Amino acid sequence: MRVLSAEQMREADRRTIEEIGIPSLVLMENAGRQVVTALQAAFEHLAEFRVAVLAGRGNNGGDGFVIARVLGQRGVDVTVFVLGALANVRGDARVNLEILGRLGSPVVEVQGEEAWELHASELAACDLIVDAMFGTGLKTPLSGFYETVIADLNSLDATVVSVDLPSGLSADTNEVIGPAVRADLTVTLAAPKLPLVLPPARALAGELVVVDIGIPPQVIDGLEGPRVEVLTREGLKGLVPEREAEGHKGDYGHVLVVAGSRGKTGAAHLAATGALRCGAGLVTVATPASCLPVVAALGAEYMTLPLPETGEGEVSAAAIDEILAGPWDVIAAGPGLGTGDGVRGLVTGLIERASVPLVLDADALNVLAGDPGRLAARDGQVVVVTPHPGEMARLLGLTTAEVQANRLESARNLATARGLHVVLKGHRSLVATPGGAVFINTTGNPGMATGGTGDVLTGVIAAWLGQLGDAEAACRLGVYLHGAAGDLAAGDEGQVAMTAQDLAVHLGDALLELTAEPRRSDTR
Repeated sequence: MRVLSAEQMREADRRTIEEIGIPSLVLMENAGRQVVTALQAAFEHLAEFRVAVLAGRGNNGGDGFVIARVLGQRGVDVTVFVLGALANVRGDARVNLEILGRLGSPVVEVQGEEAWELHASELAACDLIVDAMFGTGLKTPLSGFYETVIADLNSLDATVVSVDLPSGLSADTNEVIGPAVRADLTVTLAAPKLPLVLPPARALAGELVVVDIGIPPQVIDGLEGPRVEVLTREGLKGLVPEREAEGHKGDYGHVLVVAGSRGKTGAAHLAATGALRCGAGLVTVATPASCLPVVAALGAEYMTLPLPETGEGEVSAAAIDEILAGPWDVIAAGPGLGTGDGVRGLVTGLIERASVPLVLDADALNVLAGDPGRLAARDGQVVVVTPHPGEMARLLGLTTAEVQANRLESARNLATARGLHVVLKGHRSLVATPGGAVFINTTGNPGMATGGTGDVLTGVIAAWLGQLGDAEAACRLGVYLHGAAGDLAAGDEGQVAMTAQDLAVHLGDALLELTAEPRRSDTR
């Protein structure tokens, strides 16, 4: 599902009106009716509600006029409050305002703070307030009269539903640019907008519903400019291939997990488990020789490979030739490796010489912090990196706070500059491609902020890379399933008590839910 900027949304409207031939008045009618449909789905007793529509003088207000008309025709007690002079309402919004007048629907003109003070108490008596004041055209923070309206609206107990965007947010940034409505539900038109899917502005949108207003999918898909998409179940379930009856383990990829060091053997096990749970046909864990007995004892399903090590119990750079000579389809490296010189030599050797796709995480990224320029894909080479914000900051020479304030740009810049596929972990994990596309994941929860969950993700992405042979698809599918498994684990264990191992155990259930098969617990 594509996420559109304000400019892209305007262009989608223009193409639909001028090239496809759907009149703008029809789009406004569709928008209003679709919002009413969403309201009826959300509120069982909507017909008994007292509703106020706060409308601006532009197209967002015009949508509000349609909403008021349709609700009124269905027996709902609804009053429209127009913020500004009625005489200044223009275009399609004017047409719908005049229809309300001819129908005798209650419309109140609210010009300035004095008028607002006279009518603000009427909103307190309402069950539902529809925010149709400002849409995607807002660029600067609201102030004065509008700031007062928003402050009063946010102080009420009534349910607030915003049309397209909570008024006060800008469609072009996920930052909260000024005073903004705190909605319980946002019904957005045609496609999501950035502040509706990324924090911190996301917190103001409440539940999000995307409705079709008649803009053809090919118009949205063909829009120029940065490509940002939200990962959805419908868009991902087709990536999971059905297994042939004659299939064997060699058909589903051999993943080498280079992981572990003295005291960090669990990271190797978790990464290997993630790969196995996501269908890798064969998994081998390469780990320092002294760690091998512990790693082997943790899992019966994967093979192990002892590597030469340093005196500190970390892998030695001398292991590179043995690793590169193996029959692997994908190499995943980093979890629990440590940050010594041997590890640095091994990782740089993999980047410079590996002929199979690489997935680099954790310490494989940390050892490059002093020389991040080495982290770049050669022509035709596939390299996936999965940093958390702190690791990303070290790679970019920024602070963690700077990365968090510009997550999308940080991920895209690293991906395009270095030819990498970047998975920036955290709330609403991002997948950025070398071509500049960014995918936003909406699965997952705060319970995943526990040691080892990132190690599981490393194995998950490596497994899908080995099966699909497509780095973008593997990253998209991997982050979605990883988050979905975390949600299932939190449902069973609670966010506080869940562990990385719980998440790994639920990967199978996440796959079943993605492919529309019942969970095992539902069929016992």
